[in-house]
Amino acid sequence: MSPAGCSHVNAYKVDNWRQNLRVIYQCFVWSGSAEARRRKAKSCICHMCGAHLNRLHSCLSCVFFGCFTKKHIHEHAKNKRHNLAIDLLYGGIYCFVCQDYIYDKEMEQIAKEEQRKAWKLQGTVLLISSSSGVGEKYSTWEPTKRELELLRHNPKRRKITTNCTIGLRGLINLGNTCFMNCIVQALTHTPLLRDFFLSDRHKCEMQSNSCLVCEMSQLFQEFYSGHRWPHIPFRLLHLVWTHARHLAGYEQQDAHEFLIAALDVLHRHCKGDTTHDNGKKANNPNHCSCIIDQIFTGGLQSDVTCQVCHGVSTTIDPFWDISLDLPGSSTPFWPLSPGGDGSTVNGESHLSGATTLTDCLRRFTRPEHLGSSAKIKCGGCHSYQESTKQLTMKKLPIVACFHLKRFEHSAKLRRKITTYVSFPLELDMTPFIASSKESRMNGQYQQTVEVLNSDNKYSLFAVVNHQGTLESGHYTSFIRQHKDQWFKCDDAIITKASIKDVLDSEGAPTELLKNMYFVHK
Repeated sequence: MSPAGCSHVNAYKVDNWRQNLRVIYQCFVWSGSAEARRRKAKSCICHMCGAHLNRLHSCLSCVFFGCFTKKHIHEHAKNKRHNLAIDLLYGGIYCFVCQDYIYDKEMEQIAKEEQRKAWKLQGTVLLISSSSGVGEKYSTWEPTKRELELLRHNPKRRKITTNCTIGLRGLINLGNTCFMNCIVQALTHTPLLRDFFLSDRHKCEMQSNSCLVCEMSQLFQEFYSGHRWPHIPFRLLHLVWTHARHLAGYEQQDAHEFLIAALDVLHRHCKGDTTHDNGKKANNPNHCSCIIDQIFTGGLQSDVTCQVCHGVSTTIDPFWDISLDLPGSSTPFWPLSPGGDGSTVNGESHLSGATTLTDCLRRFTRPEHLGSSAKIKCGGCHSYQESTKQLTMKKLPIVACFHLKRFEHSAKLRRKITTYVSFPLELDMTPFIASSKESRMNGQYQQTVEVLNSDNKYSLFAVVNHQGTLESGHYTSFIRQHKDQWFKCDDAIITKASIKDVLDSEGAPTELLKNMYFVHK
């Protein structure tokens, strides 16, 4: 299916198709009245096996119900050449030619209108949509005078218990979109980003209905609505295709590439939420104070030192993530962490010869000799000289995103690097900031005598894994709901996980760590 939409919908749009579609939504999908729900329970069974479950779909061209899981609806579509069917639980339209769920503006409008009618019949209170673009069923709560009086007389607040699951919601895979789903799970569980969107802080200035920030507002409302069934992020996918054309289509994409594209579009669409002042410019290398840059932007310092006069040229560039090189599966990785005999460093379990996240960061920040083929013109010598280059963190972001370069591409080689990398629940970034550069000499790590700065400590809250090969695979994620409450997100399926499950998530040969997200403590 092209980003423009499904071309097979037009064949369905003949005669009285709108009224027919409304009847299907009224009777078999939303079922607002008690009578409609009873009728749906009695009549909506697979016409081939008699099952009620197995993701029932209804043919849009004739009266036929079939299982999607057992592919009975697929057999019907092939035999009758009826290309479209509707999911009776979620209301999504499936095209058997495109082999995926599709989006059509007219059909979506009918679905929303019939859903509103069903909500009214069920007694659901509909709230007026706010100007910030938040969804039609949800809006900002403004307490009345009576409610304010009650709050003053009842100062105690209800606390979220450790077993609370609000904010947890699966995401339907729309056809190789697991790369998007795992990043969405990480973003919706980013603490400050969650607080921003749930407090209705976004002020949209876009004229068209294509603001990705508004869609993220809607997404957070959906996640924290209390609904338990999986959400279908079709509109988010459509907007990403619209604004990041290189991600359009149903091919498997890289989760890290999607993260950077999503942050870039959100950053551009946050113009109405930014304020520029001298203080912000001094602290933010990107000179922007939108919520994306406040949370994700850090400053990367590059020091190039002349080998003749030892003059130093320094530049500072903004970054949203840190991409880390990995050793090959049979190549020793320099430098090994202190205590390679099985001790614990920076909270990482360090088996003999194993690679840790701290190892990757040390390699990232070690001095690199550029060599005779990459001479630079030294400002002190006024001639081209050999030099060394060293990267350090000038400004740490609130959320630190680490990306492991698992996919290696070159002229002669394309492969997935399967090196095991251990990582901690808490990470101290003090050794890697610019002010600690003097503690590393000639690329060798030296533990400072003083206690490491607690202001530079981070806590793990999300992990993205990839299982499979370079050509095909599947993304899953682990997210932290509370301090020690972890859950595994596998598209529509959310399961409880232990800390051991998270830290050992690379244990299987095919499932390997791809991205980590730490939040400043």
